[in-house]
Amino acid sequence: MKRSIVLLILILIAFRCNAQLERDKVLHFGIGALCGVGGAVIADELSDGNRFWIFTGAVAGSLLAGTAKEALDEQQNNAWDNGDLAATVLGGISVGVTIELFSGKKRKARRQAKITVYERTMGTSITNTLDRFLDSRVNPSTSQIPYPSRFPKD
Repeated sequence: MKRSIVLLILILIAFRCNAQLERDKVLHFGIGALCGVGGAVIADELSDGNRFWIFTGAVAGSLLAGTAKEALDEQQNNAWDNGDLAATVLGGISVGVTIELFSGKKRKARRQAKITVYERTMGTSITNTLDRFLDSRVNPSTSQIPYPSRFPKD
């Protein structure tokens, strides 16, 4: 409930401040947020849910997009704008902070709950299942896959 109220207040402040910003900066912020989400998703997959790397991925994704856009602007218009780059990176930082606020302990609890449900229903731990699977890949004779005793004739 507290987070919802804080989020609502921040959204209202953002709408109020939007009128005072240039449209270009708002677009850079939005693109930075989108690229930050992409960077966070990639970092989440690579780091197996490490919160530090998720935040770093969000900032790095927006920084990469902002730098590429400003390099393109400099090549075309001979104008590098640090304000645009800062707005883009700020979009990535805001996504990183939002993910950090809303994922935290629930993600770990959800992952542990999935493991517990699997172990209860299967009657074995995930590590034992993984060991059996890898062993069957290395040594097919220990595989649990039933093979037919004879093959049908043509």
